[in-house]
Amino acid sequence: MNIVPEIAALDADMRAWRHHLHAHPETAFEEITTSAFVADKLRAFGLEVHTGLAMTGIVGVLRAGAAQDAIALRADLDALHIQEQSDVAYRSCNPGRMHACGHDGHTAMLLAAAKALRARNNFDGTAYFIFQPAEENEGGGRVMVEEGLFERFPARAVFGMHNWPRLPAGTFAMRAGALMGAYDIFEIVATGKGSHAAMAYQGKDPMLFAAHAINALQTIVSRNLHPQDAGVVSVTQVHAGETWNVIPEEIVLRGTARRI
Repeated sequence: MNIVPEIAALDADMRAWRHHLHAHPETAFEEITTSAFVADKLRAFGLEVHTGLAMTGIVGVLRAGAAQDAIALRADLDALHIQEQSDVAYRSCNPGRMHACGHDGHTAMLLAAAKALRARNNFDGTAYFIFQPAEENEGGGRVMVEEGLFERFPARAVFGMHNWPRLPAGTFAMRAGALMGAYDIFEIVATGKGSHAAMAYQGKDPMLFAAHAINALQTIVSRNLHPQDAGVVSVTQVHAGETWNVIPEEIVLRGTARRI
């Protein structure tokens, strides 16, 4: 691969940053040590650093030349509520939290871009380095915008990327228009009437509703979208009951929907 020397020189640093971040994952709007780590690195590189947008968001600023034009590069900071089960030396130290979506890599890459551009310093204008909290489920990017991100740091364009392990190393996937599916979540609460499981006729079993609903939800895409359109509906959580022999009164279904 044709890697610029300033980036190639950061190979060991990027690995160390990523391993540190992976070992210390934090979830949405709780990325306090992650944010501090990023801010310290940016200051050490010689960038102007702004903190506090969307609580734990960071913006680094690098200016060169006299041009007023600006672009932004963006990465995400947060991890997921997942228990890591790997045995790598840099596995998560925080129970129930893991960088399972690769944001540790995104943050390390953007730190490297900031350091490399600062070292090269041969552009004319301003580069903003946006480190967004709460990408997973909580809309941290929206909060940054609502709190004045682009009023304070006006950029002509924002560039970001997401790791994709199935792509060959050294390649990028791009297309005109939307690339990743727009994301939303749903929660369905069904309330029936609880009863002893041996006397089910005395209750109104919400489990039956859940069984039919999960099947029915899968027809939303197949029966409502054009075959050439992309979309997905996934039920990812089912919560009900506390024992083996009682039909619960309530069941909760949660999931995600995406569409390009």
